[in-house]
Amino acid sequence: MATIKDIAEKAGVSIATVSRVLNYDATLSVTDETRKKIFEVAEQLSYKKRSAKKTNSTKIAIISWYTEKEELDDLYYMSIRLGIEKRCQQLDIHVEKYFYNTLDQFNLEKIDGIIAIGKFSKIQIHSLSQITENLIFVDSNPNSKRFDSVVVDFEEATITIINYLLKKGHKQIGFIGGKEMFKDNSEPITDLRERTFRWYSKDKGIFNEDFIYIGNFTVNDGYSLMKKAIQEHGDELPTAFFAGNDLIAIGCLRALHEENFAVPERVNIIGLNDISVSKYVYPALSTLKVHTELMGETAVDTLLERLNGRKIAKKVYLATELLIRKSSF
Repeated sequence: MATIKDIAEKAGVSIATVSRVLNYDATLSVTDETRKKIFEVAEQLSYKKRSAKKTNSTKIAIISWYTEKEELDDLYYMSIRLGIEKRCQQLDIHVEKYFYNTLDQFNLEKIDGIIAIGKFSKIQIHSLSQITENLIFVDSNPNSKRFDSVVVDFEEATITIINYLLKKGHKQIGFIGGKEMFKDNSEPITDLRERTFRWYSKDKGIFNEDFIYIGNFTVNDGYSLMKKAIQEHGDELPTAFFAGNDLIAIGCLRALHEENFAVPERVNIIGLNDISVSKYVYPALSTLKVHTELMGETAVDTLLERLNGRKIAKKVYLATELLIRKSSF
């Protein structure tokens, strides 16, 4: 595993700066450019080298549903994008990159295919399909009969986390999640993590509406929602929380530390995604690993199958892996 020193050396900044950035230190004043460099280096150093034969000069577009600024606050999508770019570099594929707020700069000339990262509304999907039918979605599956997709089974992931906590003897399990809207504000997006947590907790006889907190998928909301939970429940705070993503979990850890709730002795925290910084926070975050770089690589390979003549749509599910570190037993 790469160390904080390795990241600092490659990013050209101090070890202290890297440590504070990776721990989302709210008191640190640093530019977005520096944060981006540190996060990208951390992601790149987590990849394993993979050799591949060169292919032709195919040209594809990567379109992210995030802005570049938003991507800095959710490394899950950055990691997918970097996986795509790395695979394209290996295969000598030319890449055009676009974020949601730069779509007006889209160059339609000689684009062989599109990899769309994130969640897109029906109107947005229609617009993309007018550019090319060689279109694959990563992290969403809008039409499995028409478009290729690379996704994670978040229902199965949620059940895995709850089952682990139940096995460890937890009977009071909280959930801190987030809500999202399509970028055109056409409608809210159903979160499978929250939905699954609700029905599966009821099925197991441990459901408590008072233990569910929903905000946004950010460090700040994880922090503020855990603070709220502590204020509302005090010594009756659940013994474990499933956080909808690692960023929320990192915010939860900060709040619990400030309020003197020992982790994991008093409260267990498990996140989801295993973004590159999760292993560097204190205590190191237990999480369900989503193989984001492999999602990106798989998207490229699947798109190439389309370009080589496959007509039938394909949906690829990638497995997840529970990683127990120091924030849970």
